[in-house]
Amino acid sequence: MKENLKNKILNIIGDNCKHTPAEIATMLAADESLVIAAIDELEEDKIILGYKAMINWEKIVSDNVVALIELKVTPQRGEGFDKIADRIYKYPQVDTVYLMSGGFDLTVIIKGKTMKEVAMFVAEKLAPMEAVISTATHFVLKKYKEQGVIFVGEEVDDRQVITL
Repeated sequence: MKENLKNKILNIIGDNCKHTPAEIATMLAADESLVIAAIDELEEDKIILGYKAMINWEKIVSDNVVALIELKVTPQRGEGFDKIADRIYKYPQVDTVYLMSGGFDLTVIIKGKTMKEVAMFVAEKLAPMEAVISTATHFVLKKYKEQGVIFVGEEVDDRQVITL
């Protein structure tokens, strides 16, 4: 029952982390102290790693540029891709690193203020790494949906019609 409760809590928090333990307990018809204890365990076990808000930066003045970089690399003897990924994800510009299957090895998502800043990061930090064979940079032009959240939709025109 306890693992089932944890899974239900994770589903609720995954959809909206603003729910309080009391609200979660009500949703699950569970005791609030059990919910609090389960959340504490999930945090201690590093299953819940943090709580983040989804922000549509395009709606405010922002100079953020997001790029997805495909990396082909040579895995390190005895350590595979982990040592390379470790070096890469320590850079503050790096938001995400994934090990991939298919035509390239690592996907690196980075954020910068300008396309030039991102390009310089790739040219000066990623490409020169001895394990990196090649890079391909793709800039995000518009977000439509991220982590299940839709960023675009019909904007309602609430202006009054004027006829003459």
